[in-house]
Parts: sequence; C-alpha cells; structure tokens
Amino acid sequence: MKDKKVLNISSEVVPYLPQTNLAINSFKIPKNINDHGGQTRIFMPRYGLINERRHQLHEVIRLSGMNLVINDVDMPLIIKVASIPKERMQVYFIDNEEYFKRRAVLRDEKQTLFTDNDERMIFFTKGVIETVKKLNWSPDIIHLHGWFTSLFPLYLNTYYKDEPIFAQSKIVTSVYAKEFEGVISDKFLKKVAFDGISQELIENLKNASFENLLQLSLNFSDGYVFADAEIPETIQEFSKEKLIPGLNYQESQNEDALVQFYTNHILK
Repeated sequence: MKDKKVLNISSEVVPYLPQTNLAINSFKIPKNINDHGGQTRIFMPRYGLINERRHQLHEVIRLSGMNLVINDVDMPLIIKVASIPKERMQVYFIDNEEYFKRRAVLRDEKQTLFTDNDERMIFFTKGVIETVKKLNWSPDIIHLHGWFTSLFPLYLNTYYKDEPIFAQSKIVTSVYAKEFEGVISDKFLKKVAFDGISQELIENLKNASFENLLQLSLNFSDGYVFADAEIPETIQEFSKEKLIPGLNYQESQNEDALVQFYTNHILK
C-alpha cells in the first residue's frame, strides 16, 4: 500500500461521534492504511453536535464558498478540517447551515429519520467530490462507510464520469447492519434525476429502502466489505450476483485483511 491514496468517506467517525461500529471502522481502516505506508484522507458531515472548539475544527477558506445546486436550489458549501490527535490523519468536514447545523446526526429526538436526508445525501456527495477536485488529490481507492454514502458510486459514474481526477479510482462499499425500516424519501428519485441522471440507473430510488440504497451503491462499486455480522440476506445475495470481489465479516476482522484485499483484488 506504500504511497497509495485511499479516500475514506463516512457518515460517522470517532473521535468526533460516539463509538458505533461504523464510526470505529471509519477511523481504524484509514489508520491501518497509514501504518502500511498509504496516504489517507477522511470526509464526514459536520453535524451541529460536533464540538468545534474541543476538536479544533477550522474553516478552509480556499475550499469553501462554492454553491452546490440541490433540487434546483443553490446551497453554500463550507469546508472545515481537523487532525485526529496522535495520528497523521486529516478529517475534512462538509458543512452547510441548512443541512448540518442541527444538533443531531441522521435522526431527530424521537429517533425518526430526518425528512431531508435525501437532500443531505446529495449535498454531501457533491461536496466531497468537489472538494477532492479542488485539492487535486487523485485517490486510488474510494472506501465508503454507511448507507448515507450510497450515492457516491452513482455520481462518480454518471454526473462526474468525465472528471480525470477520478478516472483510475476504484470504489469499495462497506456494508453495515440494517439501520432503518421504510424509505428515506418518496421524492428521492426525482431529486437525483434533476441532475440529469438516467432514471433507468436509479430505479432503486423509487423505493429508497436501506436494502435498495446499498444495492444502488454496489451496482457501481468495484468491491465490497461486509462490516457487520448481521447483513440483510437480500444484500448478501445481491453482492454475490454482482461478481465483484468481496470480504466477508469474519475475514474483515483480521487486522491486515483489508490491506491484502486492496492489494490483491482491488488494485490488481
């Protein structure tokens, strides 16, 4: 992995959020890549409950100031950055007053998913990609964590397909345990189609369930990792049908398994 560039994108990362399996993995994986001589950068949303002073976040003026069009509305993009203490890892935070100022992650105080999570996902997707373009940092691998990142493979293969900086990038999707029932939004397909993406490619968004979001991600991924012991059977079956390399949960628990998976299956 020496000098290989790995972009980790997640909805949760420790130490900025509580220690869920997703948040811990989103820290451990890039740390392991660093330990093996790779280069990593981490992106996550800047939720309002993240303590900016304690974690020493600061805005990067040269990266901020862009407007992203979300469902025909201009939304300002703010980029903040911090370094994880004692580690050589930078974390970039995607921020916007409308989408991420609230003091919560993806659910309200009643544990109901926010109704605008569809637009937050689109904004986060475009925000990360536009920021990586500005950084002029071409990743060899883009590793996605959590259903909130499931639009990235789609957008990289359609909306941003002509961006030379991602021309050689391989996409790995980590699949976690089922996090919600029902659908994110019944307007999801319409909002993504607004970006000129063919409706044939986003049929899954007609019924934007947890399983369908992950299937959409896997449709455009080069590999997958089962990051939880409990993975919905429909996703297990679908991933096998895709005929792309995968790492099962038991295998992924080996400390060096992911580096070997990258080297032997994704970058070969």
